[in-house]
Amino acid sequence: MMAREQQPVLEPEVRDTGGRPARRASGSARLYGELRRHRRWLAPLLVVVLLTQMAVAMVTTAVQQTPTVDEPVYVATATDYLREHRLRYNPEHPPLGKLVIMAGLAVADPHYDASFQGSQGQVGRHLLYESGNDPWRLMLWARLPMIALTLLFGLVVLAFAREIAGTLAGLVALALYAFSPDVIAQGSLATLDVPAAGFVLTSAWLARRARLRPRLYLPLAGVALGAAVATKMSALPAIPVLMALALLSVWHARRPDGRAERRRTLLLGLAGAGVVALVAIAVVWATYLAVDPLLRFTPAEPVPAVHGLRGRLAGLLPFPGAFQDGMRVQFGFEDYPWQGYLFGRLYTGSLWYYLPAALLVKTPLGMLALWVAGAVAVVALRRLRPAAPYVLVAPAVLLAAAMTGSRDFGTRYAVFVPMFLAVGGACVLAVRWRWGPLVTGGLLLFVAISSLRTFPYYLPYSNEAFGGPEKTHLRLHDSNVDWGQDLGRLADRLRQRYPGERIWLVYKGSGVPSYYGIRARDPRKVPADTVHGLLVVSDSWVAKARGGLAELIHTSRPIDEVGHSITIYQR
Repeated sequence: MMAREQQPVLEPEVRDTGGRPARRASGSARLYGELRRHRRWLAPLLVVVLLTQMAVAMVTTAVQQTPTVDEPVYVATATDYLREHRLRYNPEHPPLGKLVIMAGLAVADPHYDASFQGSQGQVGRHLLYESGNDPWRLMLWARLPMIALTLLFGLVVLAFAREIAGTLAGLVALALYAFSPDVIAQGSLATLDVPAAGFVLTSAWLARRARLRPRLYLPLAGVALGAAVATKMSALPAIPVLMALALLSVWHARRPDGRAERRRTLLLGLAGAGVVALVAIAVVWATYLAVDPLLRFTPAEPVPAVHGLRGRLAGLLPFPGAFQDGMRVQFGFEDYPWQGYLFGRLYTGSLWYYLPAALLVKTPLGMLALWVAGAVAVVALRRLRPAAPYVLVAPAVLLAAAMTGSRDFGTRYAVFVPMFLAVGGACVLAVRWRWGPLVTGGLLLFVAISSLRTFPYYLPYSNEAFGGPEKTHLRLHDSNVDWGQDLGRLADRLRQRYPGERIWLVYKGSGVPSYYGIRARDPRKVPADTVHGLLVVSDSWVAKARGGLAELIHTSRPIDEVGHSITIYQR
């Protein structure tokens, strides 16, 4: 008996309400539907994953890096706040960022000699290396509050983009932020650039929220703006920007109709802008009062006399005298003939295009593409255009101000760019293009791979178009690549690979080589023909090498590198 031929099981034909066969959903549509059904738990999970990745990257970096050039000054000043409650060191930066660092130092409980006399840099080295403290432990506790603050700013980025373009855009923005090598590098240090930029970002976000509830959010925007100015004086140009955004938010909230109503709304908007400014000023005063309620200022180093318009401007600032003197110190720095280095060229002074060029080198290529596309989308799309002033104006003004500075030291002076443009870049998802989500996902994957490949050497990162981190020193110097962070790694390398070798060291940084077991001499202080063995040179010194040091380098053979920031030569 022949077996009955098995017939295929046919699915019933699905028809629409008009009786016509319904169009089956594509695979991508079904996948999108599944994601929408699970978004309640999927989105928080992705937020946790992204922030955890960032936290691991920053903590690992913080644990492995020795003090950078600026950190000992901030740590010593914060310790002086903690122990002596006085305004004495580092007047060129207001207290708030150092008060954040102080929170970690309060746990570390360092030994501190308040009677030690010297410059702020000498006080920092004395605290770390000559007072019985463990510099590894002390620096980690100083850095942890900044790491926590950097992660919190990631939530601001998420909320900012989500409110403009939806949950998926918020996640994309957070991914751009969490994988940014510049943000990870600077956020893992006890420095002031990330907190100042993050507070400006927070103020812009709150100003946008004021479009719905100005009475609630404008004072909060003023608090965040004041926190930025109370961290770094370079945030001062943001004050008029946020005042203008406050006026814009009040105008939108009331939507006046008629001449009388428009006049009334304009006055209310000006009042809102005034509230933002007054609250910001009050926050700055509060941070100085938190250090010393009597506002006594006894600078450890002379404050330069600044004359002319800049001197009058410093004296007119509505801030404590210590802030005004700090502004004079900053003006004095601007008059100093600093050296810069860009694409192999060493120069004295500054180049107006330095920061855009450095950002081009040190930003992942996929991130650059999303920044451009997102900024265009924010300006071009009608439904996103109201958000453009809040997302784009503040970083544009701050970047223009930073480009006029005399110190071409690194993209840390423009770290607000990857913060704000993480929000702007995510807005590309608002463009109604079939392949938009797929392309965005591909670019994000490229960003993530580029960022993860540089782990844990985020400070010297450069993108693939410029050769990656190992080539950064050929194009940039100072905090872009070599900020003294690899002294500990150098000590380990010399001990493991070159035991017994004679060491000649030219190091850029605030660390003390002998503390890490490096016994070395300075080759610049002896005749060149006596320099034999290992010549170890920080890459910033390689970039600036002239005269005898240049001759020593040119007559030596490079055999090794440490952290993409220090080169070892054989002589």
